Amino acid sequence: MKIALNNGFLTDNSNDVTTGAYFVVTNSNSKYADDALDAGAKLISPRQAIEILGLKERIKIIGITGTNGKTTTAFLLAHTLSNLGYKCAISGTCGSFVDGRQIAKKGLTTSQILETLSYIKEAVECDCKYFIMEVSSHAIAQNRIEGLEFALKIFTNLSQDHLDFHKSFDEYARVKSSFLSDSSDKIINCDDKNISYNALNALTYSLKNGNIIASNFELKDGIISTIQSKSEIANLSLNLHGKFNLYNALGVIAASKKLLNLDLQSICNALKGFSGVAGRMEIVSPDIIVDFAHTPDGIEKVLSSITERELIVVFGAGGDRDKSKRAIMGQIVAKYAKVAIVTSDNPRSEDPNSIIEQVASKMPPNTIKITDRKEAIKRAIDIQNGEVLLILGKGDEDYQEINGIKYPFSDQKIVKEILSNKG
Repeated sequence: MKIALNNGFLTDNSNDVTTGAYFVVTNSNSKYADDALDAGAKLISPRQAIEILGLKERIKIIGITGTNGKTTTAFLLAHTLSNLGYKCAISGTCGSFVDGRQIAKKGLTTSQILETLSYIKEAVECDCKYFIMEVSSHAIAQNRIEGLEFALKIFTNLSQDHLDFHKSFDEYARVKSSFLSDSSDKIINCDDKNISYNALNALTYSLKNGNIIASNFELKDGIISTIQSKSEIANLSLNLHGKFNLYNALGVIAASKKLLNLDLQSICNALKGFSGVAGRMEIVSPDIIVDFAHTPDGIEKVLSSITERELIVVFGAGGDRDKSKRAIMGQIVAKYAKVAIVTSDNPRSEDPNSIIEQVASKMPPNTIKITDRKEAIKRAIDIQNGEVLLILGKGDEDYQEINGIKYPFSDQKIVKEILSNKG
C-alpha cells in the first residue's frame, strides 16, 4: 500500500521503499523494518502517519465490533447521520464507501492500518464528518487499529465464532472486551452478558433495562416499536425484519443520541427509508431470501425471525474456519426448517463433502446433502411450495473459494438464473 505525499510517500511494503520514503511499521510488517531502513526509508508509527497525513481531529472515527450486526449497523448509522445532514464514510465487510460512492471492493472486515488511513484521507477530502468502520476481533488481536482514535465505539453482540483463531470463547470475549476497556464514548448492548466494558462514558441499549429501551414492539411486517430514553418517548417504524434488526436499530439510535444529542423522535425519523444491505435478509424474489448468517447465533436469529411461514433452508459452513460450530449450525437449522439442504459454502482447502458431513452429523437422517451449491439452490426452488426459502452463509459474496481460487458465484444471480430458466 502506498499513499502519495507532496514530498514523497508512505508505504507499509519494504519492497516499495526508495530513499526518503516513510515506512509505516505495523504488527504485521515489523520484521521488514530493517530492510526498509537500509533502503533509505524513515521509520514511522501509524500514529505518526496520521499526523503526516494531516488527519488528526479532521474526522470522527466510529468503530463497531461484535459477532453479528456490524455491517447493518454501519450502513444504518450512515443512513441516519446522512438524513440528519452529515456526510459519512464506511469501511467493512462490504468494502469501503465515501458518501455512498464505493472506493474499494470487499476484502478484510478491518483493513491493514495504512489502507484504512487511505480511506480516511479520501473521506476527509470529501468533507465527511464521520468515518464508520467495522472492527473485527482479528484486527484487535493483530493491532490493525493501532494509532486510531475512536470518537465512539459500538458493541452489538457476542456469540461463538472464530475459535479457529482465538482457540476458546473466553479468549474471543477477552479480545473483544479489550476494545471496550478504555474511557472513550461507547454504545453497549447490555442484554448481551458475554462482554465486559468500561462503564465510564458508556450508553447502553436494551429490550429490558438500559439507557435506551425498545418496548411494545411488533415484528410481523417490519419493525414497529416504542423507544424510550429517560423522560423521552418516540415511535420507530422500519422496513427491516427480526428482533436482531431491532437491536441494530437501537444501537444506531443510541449512537446518534451520543453523537448529536438530538431529541429521540428526530433520530427515529432519520432511520426511515433504510432499505437494508445487500446480502442481509435480502429479498431476491418473492419468498426467496439471501442472508450472510454463518454463525450459530446469526442463523438462530434469522430463522427465528420468520415464524409465520414454513422454511426451506440452504446452507453450509466455510472451510479452514472454526470447525466446532458446524454441527451446532446444523442442529439449529434442523430445529426450524421444514426442509434442510446442506451444501458447500467456501470450502477453501478442505474437502467440501467432509465439511457437509460435519454440519449434518447431528441432523435428522432425511437431511438433504448436495455438494454443488448451484444444484442445492435449484433443488430447493424445485421443491418450494409456499415455503420461504432462505439461502444462508454467503450473503453478497460474488465468489466461491475452492483450493485457493475464487470462482465467480453469487447466490442472488443463481436464483435469478434458475427462475428465468423456469420461465
